[in-house]
Amino acid sequence: MQDPYVTLGVQRSDDAAAIRAAYRKLAKTHHPDLNPGKPEAGERFKAISVAYELLSDAEKRAKFDRGEIDAEGHEIHRAPPNYRDFADGHRRYSGNADPEDMDNFFARAFAEARGARGGGRGFNVRGQDAHYTLTISFLDAANGTTRRIGMPEGKTLDVKIPAGVLDGHMLRLKGQGMAGLGDGPAGDALVEIAVAPHPLFHREGDDIVVELPVTVKEAVLGTTIEVPTVKGKVRLTIPPGSGSGTRLRLRGRGIREGHQFVQLHIVQPPGEEPELAAFLKDWTPRNDFNPRSGLEDA
Repeated sequence: MQDPYVTLGVQRSDDAAAIRAAYRKLAKTHHPDLNPGKPEAGERFKAISVAYELLSDAEKRAKFDRGEIDAEGHEIHRAPPNYRDFADGHRRYSGNADPEDMDNFFARAFAEARGARGGGRGFNVRGQDAHYTLTISFLDAANGTTRRIGMPEGKTLDVKIPAGVLDGHMLRLKGQGMAGLGDGPAGDALVEIAVAPHPLFHREGDDIVVELPVTVKEAVLGTTIEVPTVKGKVRLTIPPGSGSGTRLRLRGRGIREGHQFVQLHIVQPPGEEPELAAFLKDWTPRNDFNPRSGLEDA
């Protein structure tokens, strides 16, 4: 995985605004919807989203800069200690471990040992929980997916991501963590979900909102156009006389039972339009109104 600063083409000293601007520029260029038939664009867009998700989070960015997490947001762990090396009643271990983890381990181990002396039970300690961060795309979070992650000792595990999962949600996979000691059960795998932002969609609960640019002619006369949704493209009818800020609902096109709202944004054509300018110069609206009414009292 490439350094996220390199992926976005920014410097380590750049602020959040510069990183956001770089992401938006790259996302618009490489978004799969704008590059049909180009799978490499999808892979590039995915890498851009992962890099932005990390660098847009101040805490994760600081951890990456300190070398505590990698470019995918996974924690960088030292080799876990080997607690199974015993001889003559004295413990020996190899590898490196966090002092706090060692204290917790020995506290539990001594408690088990005292129990074994008193009641004849075996020396059993529950395994440590394993922590992971899994970054998924906005569309995968909306619709659900299955992703494979690497587990301790080289194992892999397919993780089922439910539809509508939120950024920061924690999945607990029971018994998929570090192995226990003796007859102690294995720990759990705790998978934190990080949802990468999308350049077109944003979420309001289970509803999806997308801003749709339309021309003056399309807004005034009305039209039918194709719009993207999290579940695929659909045809949308824009009624005549629509204005900027008008919200049109696509029923059932959101997350689970939610809807998608298409918010219209009128844009002017590039370059000069002398015919349009001449028409507007002599045009008097039939229904005169002041679009800034109320601002005087603000």
